[in-house]
Amino acid sequence: MNDKIANSSRILLAICGISLFAVLFTPIWRIDLTAPQYPEGLYLLIYADKLAGNVDIINGLNHYIGMKTLHTGDFIEFKVLPFIISFFAILFIGAAILAKRKLMNILFAMFVCFGVLAMVDFWRWEYDYGHNLDPNAAIIVPGMAYQPPLVGFKQLLNFGAYSIPDIGGWIFIAVGAVLLTLVIREWKAQKKNPVYNKNNLAILAGMMMLSACSTAPEPIVIGKDNCSFCKMTISDQRFGAEIITTKSKIYKFDDPHCLITFINEARVKRDDIASVYFANFNKPHNLIDAKEAHFLQSPSFRSPMNGNIAAFTHQDTLEKAVLNHYGNITTWKDMQK
Repeated sequence: MNDKIANSSRILLAICGISLFAVLFTPIWRIDLTAPQYPEGLYLLIYADKLAGNVDIINGLNHYIGMKTLHTGDFIEFKVLPFIISFFAILFIGAAILAKRKLMNILFAMFVCFGVLAMVDFWRWEYDYGHNLDPNAAIIVPGMAYQPPLVGFKQLLNFGAYSIPDIGGWIFIAVGAVLLTLVIREWKAQKKNPVYNKNNLAILAGMMMLSACSTAPEPIVIGKDNCSFCKMTISDQRFGAEIITTKSKIYKFDDPHCLITFINEARVKRDDIASVYFANFNKPHNLIDAKEAHFLQSPSFRSPMNGNIAAFTHQDTLEKAVLNHYGNITTWKDMQK
């Protein structure tokens, strides 16, 4: 069976690869802020490796409402994103040179996966900065969060926030659209071929389904999400936990005790569990992979279902917690026994 793609497809793949290199030097996303006291507006530009725009002014405003300051060095994404973009650019050019339909289909699945994970990561970044506020801030509005919109417009106090792709972002979208068009066109061309192999359709469908799957955790919403074990509404985010299956189904819990009992009662098969996350006790909006977390069990925690187990990101933060909460240090492995 002929696995070669058309010459026109090869040319477009090469153009897409060259275009991705341009993303390294152009802003990918922008957030515009408008308010009466700033008639000219403020803006934040997000490049592959840095933040730009009115960063200092925005940090000064955020300080009053308790938001963390924005610094390029605080984001691991700015260190790895240029390499990821370069990798995809080279992969596009390589697919054009090799002219293999199978390679193009794999490239499509990888590119979609990257796009989905990038948007999830961006949303989580916005959520953390908009919700994890300093309790000693000069301006505190009870129940108010300052998470910018992922895409579109949102009113935040007297500021209007617009979040939209910039030049680099539109290049990404255009490259994805071209790649999707090529995949569909080459599939139709192959289908018309008398030696068409029907198994290829199943392979392509499987790759597209894989691209839509994600084992990334989902933020726990206090007062809205219910515990998958005890069915109680989750009320204390510090003890929240999640199970994510290999099919991307998410189970949320209000207490580590509920999660562990849920697993021990085989309500989900252990082989079907892709990952387990626990809320960071010090920063509850952040979720920690169970394999990387450090745990302390103390009766002073008084968690919702008396599991009284808290998770911490590092050993030093755990040791500091022991000074205030007498208890037993444990591990995820021991908790499952």
